[in-house]
Amino acid sequence: MAEALKALGLAAGITIILGPAVIAILKRLKAGQTVRDDGPRRHLAKTGTPTMGGILFLTGLTAASLVMAPVSPLMLSALILTWGYALIGLADDGLKVVCHRPLGLYARQKLGGQVFLGLVAGVVAMLWLGRGSALQVPLTGLTLDLGWSYPLLAALLMVATTNAVNLTDGLDGLAAGITLWVALAYGLIALAAEQREMAIFAAALAGGCLGFLAYNFHPAKVFMGDTGSLALGAAIGFLAIMTRTELVLPVLGGVYVIEALSVILQVASFRLTGRRLFRMSPLHHHFELAGWPETRVVLFFWVLAIVLAAAGLYVLTI
Repeated sequence: MAEALKALGLAAGITIILGPAVIAILKRLKAGQTVRDDGPRRHLAKTGTPTMGGILFLTGLTAASLVMAPVSPLMLSALILTWGYALIGLADDGLKVVCHRPLGLYARQKLGGQVFLGLVAGVVAMLWLGRGSALQVPLTGLTLDLGWSYPLLAALLMVATTNAVNLTDGLDGLAAGITLWVALAYGLIALAAEQREMAIFAAALAGGCLGFLAYNFHPAKVFMGDTGSLALGAAIGFLAIMTRTELVLPVLGGVYVIEALSVILQVASFRLTGRRLFRMSPLHHHFELAGWPETRVVLFFWVLAIVLAAAGLYVLTI
């Protein structure tokens, strides 16, 4: 527990200290966010805010993890996978804001990279890290051996989680604040399972998010971009894989699920009936267009994240 708390504090401290320098570099690179003109009108004021700021908490996460835990295959795998997804996001962000290519990476490139890394994560976890191929079904006591199907499940989980976090990242402090609570829950899960390295990794992830909020909470001085959101999703997905909580993740990270479902339902409804279920998706924009201030929406989703993280922890105790 003490090591995990130190990792949290160290990651937060490094992120906060590096913030001004990294934001200044992003400004010099003219890495400013382009805001959609079909979204809430108040967001247009955010145009030009530096993006790709996920580099900030990734640096804090990496440094704290390596300082507080041994350089082991498990920790290296967690960090390499997280940075792998971050690089996909960095390429996407770079093409959009530096090279001024509006669509960034092509969808097939982005998805292909995510699937490939997800398959690698599943194979590495199963064969190299001792995770095996067993899937634990919560509330039943059942364990299913998926064999060589497990990497497919791992890839599905990684792709779903990274894209759900990406959809959640739409308001100042939203994705970082929600992931803070999910990471803290995974820290407790790893501690209970006596997985010291994963507990430190989860705590460092929470600390990086906490430090990032110093610059990302409204009014944000920097956005995480796909660089950050894909990395956060990858880190959470890997924690689920290594703690064998793949089927509990939809509860622990329930806000991610709600946000992603709101997009799916919106698209399905419009295509089938020509009507929209929400004023705008993802769901956080629906509340904004209903007249809620941005900070109220963010705090509401933070509270919901805390409740769902607690519910996920409760499920694991039954």
